[in-house]
Amino acid sequence: MKPLFWLLLVLLTVGIFSCTENQPEEKLTDDAFTDVSTLNQALNNKKLRVLTDYNTVNYYIYRGEPMGYQYELLKAFSDHLGLRLELRIEKDLGEAKQSLEKGEADMIALNMTVTGDRLRRFDFSEPIIITRQVLVQRLPKNWLQLRTRDEIEKGLIRSSLELAGKTIHVQENSVFSKRLRTLSDEIGDTIYIIEDNRDVEDLVAAVANKDIDYTIADEHMAAVFLRNYTNLDIKTAISFDQKIAWALRKEPDNKLLEEINKWLSDYLPSRDGRLLYDKYFSPLVKNRSQSEYHSVTGDRLSPYDDIIRSAAESINWDWRLMASLIYQESEFKPDVRSWAGAFGLMQLMPGVMEQFNIDSTATPEVQVLVGAQYIQYLDRQIPETVTDTIERSKFILASYNAGVGHVLDARRLAVKYNKNPDVWTDNVDFFMRNKSKPAFYNDPVVYYGYVRGEETFRFVEEITERYEHYKNLIGVEKKSIKRDDSLLRIVF
Repeated sequence: MKPLFWLLLVLLTVGIFSCTENQPEEKLTDDAFTDVSTLNQALNNKKLRVLTDYNTVNYYIYRGEPMGYQYELLKAFSDHLGLRLELRIEKDLGEAKQSLEKGEADMIALNMTVTGDRLRRFDFSEPIIITRQVLVQRLPKNWLQLRTRDEIEKGLIRSSLELAGKTIHVQENSVFSKRLRTLSDEIGDTIYIIEDNRDVEDLVAAVANKDIDYTIADEHMAAVFLRNYTNLDIKTAISFDQKIAWALRKEPDNKLLEEINKWLSDYLPSRDGRLLYDKYFSPLVKNRSQSEYHSVTGDRLSPYDDIIRSAAESINWDWRLMASLIYQESEFKPDVRSWAGAFGLMQLMPGVMEQFNIDSTATPEVQVLVGAQYIQYLDRQIPETVTDTIERSKFILASYNAGVGHVLDARRLAVKYNKNPDVWTDNVDFFMRNKSKPAFYNDPVVYYGYVRGEETFRFVEEITERYEHYKNLIGVEKKSIKRDDSLLRIVF
């Protein structure tokens, strides 16, 4: 039996080695991680997908323009990478974390505090802000009649021990509840914590409106929210300094994290970075959140929204897309005139105005109505083979900017070079961008010659990008932020 055993063992060993010599070793190398890394996927998809929330600090629309500290910071970073920024609104932190782990997003930018528990679950960037948690409470009921600061202070919580027995509402899935539980243990008494599905800005409003007594907020955010209220105090800190950062999926060699940290280390201390911070957090910043043209509290882009809605409906367009086009052309200014003679809200060229029998005396309503009719005219020039609604709108926008002849030229070039003539993105747009080069505008399939196609490409990109922001923020639930201008804030 022993000789047979040794013979089988030798044959088995030879077989194993012969198999391993003929097959590559299957191990997860750094290169393998790079192939499936978040950064690589973002570069391949040409977009950076980020989860964020909307409020009067991070992300909103004001008079038609996307704004917000997180938004502008993310936009600057995505531009640095040469990627399109794709934002998705997610106010629920728990849902945001799950979406990130499932690969449905590349980053979370939701004012997330860096904690030990979160570091075990996610990778975090270098901090974009250092802050601390503060108690949001109302000033004493009769604070205007009190004569001294000391009298007002007596009616406010200034010690953690005074939180014993108090009920505090906090945003659910936030770090605030954990901090309060720790604080409750530290003071050896009960703090009643209610995890609320409202976000921090809404909870601050609830304190001001006497719906609840207390909430917790990050100090830098609370200071901005305080601009709307005269009856709140945020001077009682309940934590040490903490880091606010962007969260990413855990990866063994996180190249996206490296890119972010390298960029943040250069950008945040720079002049642009400091100006951006001051733009949103300086106490001298004008409060715009009460404007009807602020997307967080109002739902209007311009004084002409009703006109735009009606005109867009007549041609079966989303009014927010038409509004984005009008913002691009005139920033909602009805009397603006370009060097080329284009006039009004929709910057109609003289030839178009003549075609539709209007002149510079046309009212905003007529300007928008004629603009809609012109869009409909361009739509009829685009072949019916362009069936995708989004792609079709891009062809129409390009035609609005450059003229339909140049767009049809770009389609013919796409056919010649085996690209899809019915898809604008990554197909026809390439030929439009290059139609300023002799090799393309002198091609026999080109009938209309030279055009500054890069301008048209940017025109389409900027309108569609702004349209995505309008879809994100116009029509969503509004916040009940109400400023009481009958009172003057006393600053101590």
